[in-house]
Amino acid sequence: MVSKDMLRYGTVRSCIRELFEYGKQRSSVVGKENVYDFSIGNPSVPAPEEVNQTIRNIIDEMPSTAIHGYTSGPGSNETRAAIADNLNERFGTDYKFSDLYMTAGAAAALTAVFRALTIDDKTEFIAFAPFFTEYSCFATTAGAKLTTIPPDIPAFQINFDLLEKSINANTQGVIVNSPNNPSGVIYTEETIKKLAALLKKKSAEVGHPIFIISDEPYRELVYEGTVPFIPHYYSNTIICYSYSKSLSLPGERIGYALVPGSVEDHDEVYNAIAGAGRVLGYVCAPSLMQHVIARCANVKPDLKPYIANRELIHNGLTEIGYNCAKPSGAFYLFMEAPNGDAKSFSDMAKQSDLLIVPGNDFGCSSYVRISYCVDHDMIKRSLPVFKKLMEKIRG
Repeated sequence: MVSKDMLRYGTVRSCIRELFEYGKQRSSVVGKENVYDFSIGNPSVPAPEEVNQTIRNIIDEMPSTAIHGYTSGPGSNETRAAIADNLNERFGTDYKFSDLYMTAGAAAALTAVFRALTIDDKTEFIAFAPFFTEYSCFATTAGAKLTTIPPDIPAFQINFDLLEKSINANTQGVIVNSPNNPSGVIYTEETIKKLAALLKKKSAEVGHPIFIISDEPYRELVYEGTVPFIPHYYSNTIICYSYSKSLSLPGERIGYALVPGSVEDHDEVYNAIAGAGRVLGYVCAPSLMQHVIARCANVKPDLKPYIANRELIHNGLTEIGYNCAKPSGAFYLFMEAPNGDAKSFSDMAKQSDLLIVPGNDFGCSSYVRISYCVDHDMIKRSLPVFKKLMEKIRG
């Protein structure tokens, strides 16, 4: 016998992965050029040359045992110091290497944080729709409950009236993802200030800190405006970060959890995250990539291809008549299903080998997600297919 929950997670793929696998299957049948796959957030921009050259240099300069051997459980001190220095220079903070816990990407950071903050089976975390589909999996398998706040359409900020009503004594954390997956929208400074004020008030009422868990894999992918650095506004913020998108390294699985010194009971929270990492088997993130990040913490992504793709897909679809939330960051476009039903519209598109993810699992059943980190020419070739779909719906 096995765990029925784990069996379910292992046999039923996420809606994103399901479409991605379907796309690979269809490509082998009709040809890759005839499948318009907007399903998965796999960066189409190559890793910066500085990263590739750094990998070569490390292999040439360091002994193999040093490259591939264990680091300390929380990560290499050198790597954590380089990240702390980068953050301090950019945000005027005073983080130490010991505030950082290296992880195998943001997912590992999130699962460790959820596990660390889950006190018992009454523990609750709150997510704002639309949200990354795996939050539910991460929170519930930690033994907690995920409460979701319905989407604030069309602005995609936060519905504060519903949030305030949802917070209770069991609320341990609120998840913020900005720039957002799936909408590409950035939470404004006004939104973050209002959230901070509400959580300060509610923390005092319930008698314990309510943490902001800031999920930041897209922090560097910003096209307009700025992303408020949440620890500046709210002291009890824990950051979960990944280099998957910023340095185009999704398959290398490298990121971190940051517990700023301002967090209440800092050492206890940090050590609980480290303990969760130990229990989950996340001790010592990939060593080679830790060495790479130690030398590349200041490297920036090339945003020009994503900006060109965003302009093409957003302008092209709005000209056809689709209603889209214009993204200010990340590489996703959230588009209203013209028939009002994301699942049926996604299925209709699938019949034309146009793969777009229904927003149901993101907590938004009337929108679909389009991942535009794809070949620019594919977007051009897909627009006539989108047009035919719209014509079909309009009759």
